[in-house]
Amino acid sequence: MLYLATDRRVAVVDSSVPVVEEAFVPAADEDDDADADGVRVECVAASRARPERAFVGTAGEGLFRSTDGGGSWSRVALGPPVDGADASHVTAVAVAPWDPDVVFAGTEPSRVYRSTDGGDSFQHLSGLVELPSSDEWAFPPRPHTHHVRWLEPDPHREGRVLVAVEAGALVVLDVADGTASFRERPPGSRRDTHSMATHQDAPGRVYAAAGDGYAESTRHGDAWEHPQDGLGHRYCWSVAVDPADPDVRLVSAATGARTAHTPANADTYVYRKRGDDPWERAMDGLGGADGQTRPVLAAGDDAGAFYAASNRGLYRTTDAGDAWTRLDVDLPFGEGGGTARGLVHV
Repeated sequence: MLYLATDRRVAVVDSSVPVVEEAFVPAADEDDDADADGVRVECVAASRARPERAFVGTAGEGLFRSTDGGGSWSRVALGPPVDGADASHVTAVAVAPWDPDVVFAGTEPSRVYRSTDGGDSFQHLSGLVELPSSDEWAFPPRPHTHHVRWLEPDPHREGRVLVAVEAGALVVLDVADGTASFRERPPGSRRDTHSMATHQDAPGRVYAAAGDGYAESTRHGDAWEHPQDGLGHRYCWSVAVDPADPDVRLVSAATGARTAHTPANADTYVYRKRGDDPWERAMDGLGGADGQTRPVLAAGDDAGAFYAASNRGLYRTTDAGDAWTRLDVDLPFGEGGGTARGLVHV
């Protein structure tokens, strides 16, 4: 099963058929003046340990949760406003691999929240914006603020979460006995990380796709290296790792933000790296680079299995990107929409 988020909708896709089983449009609260069509989907998360429970973050209406595999959704409160921020813009969400009842949510302005009861309640983890570099964080387009773009819990170190602030810092979060500590900018980390991945068979290893390039860590995010040989486009957006081989990874990339996100200007690529070999393009059957917004990637179940979603459609490969097949599924883009926001395979 896939949870597929586009800019306006979320679809639940039976990946074995495939067919869209459910579709969800996050509507504005009846008491709000907001136009439901203006609610933008930002992120989606679920856990294979509890695939029927999923979370969707939106810009404008906060966090939503389903407990029945996407059949119904309800809003989840992150708590009272913190320093004037009401947590209505949820830009990142993740379920902990060590406990599916532990859920992390990130917002704009940048804050991190944690739930230990499957999303019934959340607690703000203070300390993120007190980091010394926070005055340098900024995301100019909306307007001069910043947000948590990605949260990556470590499957091999309980309580460790890597927090990507767009733009300005990668932050290491450790939570122990309910107390949170934040460390910013570990050596070699990127400043504009968009997504990360880990692997159950590779303790300590983290993969990062960032606007300022690709990076990997073998030390749980405490230090980073930049294996970029062969990567011809280095504005990286999404990264996924082969379910059976932590040395096989895919990344989507472009030359910059305009060619990554805007259909009229889009020129995007998917690259593959095997072991220490250089990166190589893995685009056969994947809709073509011209006019394709940056694909969002997700690993499947078996060796070589990956999914990719873009404005061109939903694709699947069973040979790590040697060849892609477009699935007969209509992506749930809203009117005027054109980007995939998240893709989770459970």
